[in-house]
Amino acid sequence: MPARSALARVPRPAAGPAAKPDSTSEDRLAPHPVAEAKPRLFHARMLVTRLEEWCVEAETIEQARALLAAGAGHRCTPGESVQVEIDSVFDE
Repeated sequence: MPARSALARVPRPAAGPAAKPDSTSEDRLAPHPVAEAKPRLFHARMLVTRLEEWCVEAETIEQARALLAAGAGHRCTPGESVQVEIDSVFDE
């Protein structure tokens, strides 16, 4: 994420016969840089439950179930996260 420069802007009074800016009022009304908080990196340990589609070649549905239960086959699509639970967050 690119860093952005932030300025606090103070509205200037309207110019007119009553407005007599001097050097101190100009300094007071000029934009002042605002200190930005530098983003920090945090690590987390998370338990993620996913629904994935797996494929296996078999002759019957029973054989396919047995092969998948034994760890055979391959993932056809990466699937979606259906539940995320944060175990802990670490400050780097």
